[in-house]
Amino acid sequence: MTDSGRLRSAASPEIRRMLLERRDPPRLAWKAELDRITHVDLAHVVMLAERRIVAAETASTLLAAITELREQDYRALETVPAPRGLYLAYESHLIDILGDETGGVLQTGRSRNDLGVTCLQLALREPYRRLSEELAELGRVLLERAHEHREVLMPAYTHFQAAVPVTYGHYLLGLAQAFERDARALAQAGELLERCPLGAGSIGGTTVPINPGRTANLLGFGEPVRNSVDAIATRDTALRLLSTAVVLGVTLDRAALDLLMWSSAEFGLVTIPDGLVGSSSMMPQKRNAFVLEHVQGKSAAALGGLMAAASAMRGTPFTNSIAVGTEAMTHVMPALDATIDAVKILRLAYDGARPVPGAMADRATAGLTHATATAELLVRQGVPFRRAHHQVGEAALAVVEGRNGSLGAALEENGHLPAGGSGDLRPEAVWWAAEFGGGPGPASFRRCHEPLTLRWEEHRARLTKETARWGEADERLWTAVSQVHSRTRHAAGVAAPDSEEDFHDEH
Repeated sequence: MTDSGRLRSAASPEIRRMLLERRDPPRLAWKAELDRITHVDLAHVVMLAERRIVAAETASTLLAAITELREQDYRALETVPAPRGLYLAYESHLIDILGDETGGVLQTGRSRNDLGVTCLQLALREPYRRLSEELAELGRVLLERAHEHREVLMPAYTHFQAAVPVTYGHYLLGLAQAFERDARALAQAGELLERCPLGAGSIGGTTVPINPGRTANLLGFGEPVRNSVDAIATRDTALRLLSTAVVLGVTLDRAALDLLMWSSAEFGLVTIPDGLVGSSSMMPQKRNAFVLEHVQGKSAAALGGLMAAASAMRGTPFTNSIAVGTEAMTHVMPALDATIDAVKILRLAYDGARPVPGAMADRATAGLTHATATAELLVRQGVPFRRAHHQVGEAALAVVEGRNGSLGAALEENGHLPAGGSGDLRPEAVWWAAEFGGGPGPASFRRCHEPLTLRWEEHRARLTKETARWGEADERLWTAVSQVHSRTRHAAGVAAPDSEEDFHDEH
């Protein structure tokens, strides 16, 4: 419903895409898998040609056939039987059209094992990139809104009760700081994406004089894996990304719950725009911030995915294993995709949410959130804190029971403060004076906001650099493919280097 009467606009386009519309059809996943396989194959064949393990003419023919399949969206493979999996069906097709003298050399110095884990490493780049980008956007929104609302008084809550006066901006800054740690943890997990397993073979490497450093470079990896058992037996990159998403999901859930509560009529502290809420198919008065419930549900997906993946891996030998490389990995991408959606929805919610300053201030005052600062005032006048705590507690009871109009008046009446001694002790003054211990005071806010802004900028710059490197590797790969074709046409070649290290230096 685009207009429910109560709501004048439909859900935002981004919310509709994530929550209300169908996901990508299965063929796109099939094509994406073939894209990764053929991408690796192009690099592998280039390397085989450069090492003169495969003749340049054979390599050129094979590269042309693989490129043609990619350009034609793999239509020729749609009817090819795949009783032993997609890769072998694809390889069989190449043998059928090129003969085994050409199509049959593709697996030279390689196994489905190292190909599979390399494709996984490539596949993980995309959710890593998207999650990093969405997290950076969430950080940007929180920092902007924190600065905008840095002087909007609100109560901080403990045990669901108003506790002390802070500001809405101070709360948002706290979220921005927590999520920045998640961004750092994600970057650390992402460092494992630099490892290229290609060349490890089935698990014992190969006697064919390949150059894993060259294929790693062509595929945009930082380095080849140095131990073939480690390369094939482990999938810890996926587990560490999921682990980061689990911790991130906890904060996402808690932040969503706060906004759900505060936007309810019972609190009325925050408003959520129409594009992020929904009505009811039966109850016309309803205005449900349902998207935040999706954050809570989607942020739990990584926890389930990690438990399922780790459980599948336990009890398996440290070698190639279907349970590790196939079954465990089926849980990874859906969990990461759900986490990405959760981050994006929360970002949209906090970007669109607006505080209700009057309601926030009223609750901070009615909740006697300045009581702690009142006790601290007595402490600065020489009263031991525990005695001051008791005296202010008695004053708070007098206010709650209606015997006094304020804490200061009750303390003055009992002789704990001289007449007029409470001064300007109100929540508005308290948060302003809370400059110590990372409080919401103006100077304290700046001490947190400014360096945190720089750290988030560093995350964005790092991600830009990483994704640029992957793009540059794609260009290197296609240049190398063209050079193989060119050498074939001109019947020219390059001398094979004496060692893998020499070859790596050359390239």
